[in-house]
Amino acid sequence: MAADPASALVLALETSCDETAAAVLRGGVLLASEVASQIAIHAQYGGVVPEVASRNHLRALKPVIAGALAAAGVQIEEIDAFAATCGPGLASSLMIGTSVAKALAVARRKPYLAINHLEGHLLSPFFGTAEGVRPAVALVVSGGHTLLVEIEAFGKYRLLGQTQDDAAGEAFDKVGKLLGLPYPGGPNVNRMAQGGEATRCEFPRSMIDSGDLNFSFSGLKTSVRYLLPKLSSISLPDVCASFQEAVVDVLVAKTLSATQITRRRLVAVSGGVSCNTRLREKLHAACAAGGLELLIAQPTLCTDNAAMIGYVASLQLSCGHASSLTSDIDPNLRLATC
Repeated sequence: MAADPASALVLALETSCDETAAAVLRGGVLLASEVASQIAIHAQYGGVVPEVASRNHLRALKPVIAGALAAAGVQIEEIDAFAATCGPGLASSLMIGTSVAKALAVARRKPYLAINHLEGHLLSPFFGTAEGVRPAVALVVSGGHTLLVEIEAFGKYRLLGQTQDDAAGEAFDKVGKLLGLPYPGGPNVNRMAQGGEATRCEFPRSMIDSGDLNFSFSGLKTSVRYLLPKLSSISLPDVCASFQEAVVDVLVAKTLSATQITRRRLVAVSGGVSCNTRLREKLHAACAAGGLELLIAQPTLCTDNAAMIGYVASLQLSCGHASSLTSDIDPNLRLATC
């Protein structure tokens, strides 16, 4: 363990899906973050191919690590701890990052930290803030996950609700594919929606009045599919805008309900879908109207990255935690709750 965790240098790796990322932090302060995207590679398949992703992690990880170290101005010998995402994610991809981080930890005789990808997203809005992690209602909304979590403090979380089928980002991507938009579908639906009329199509707001904080987006996706034969009479921007509005309405309504139930006054939002311009706009308006503080992760921390993994690793180091080198990956890892 580093003599002073407050100034420990951490090298963190993220390979949970198709982004190869490395970051260097000192005492929780980001020195460098490098990401090698595989979007262009997987675009030809219309989605992520696990075997292709893992092979490209193998090719990209060494130069990405070298780039992060160079950008941070440090040598590998100076690193005090090594961290990697251990789950959830694609098993073949997770194996690459964790194996490399463990090997480096063994070679340098330094601690290894296995980090939950969900906790990385969960805490990313607090990264770089003077106050650090604070009590909040957190919305984690990405391609693979849609969760509402009450944060009491670092490591103390309570699951309030989650999707019962498709994640919001997954629905965006699938609808984008249905509509013939380029991969990845989510950002392209968002761009197309900016020129459309959100009231043109009547799409369902699934579970908005369910009385709980769970989500469902598969029915909304099916509604778009049923609309496809009518696209000759309805513009594509109108469909995108109407679909997006339905997703955003549910996300905002459930998040505001969570603040009323928990009486938390801070809303923290993260994950790739938090880059959606309409979601940000409606969350800002709703929180301002309700007298709530809104904290949204920086765009560079919304999609998969190693900086958020390093942030959680630094927090764990400060608490004296480290992981066993025999710890395994868990593609279905859940957020640890109390």
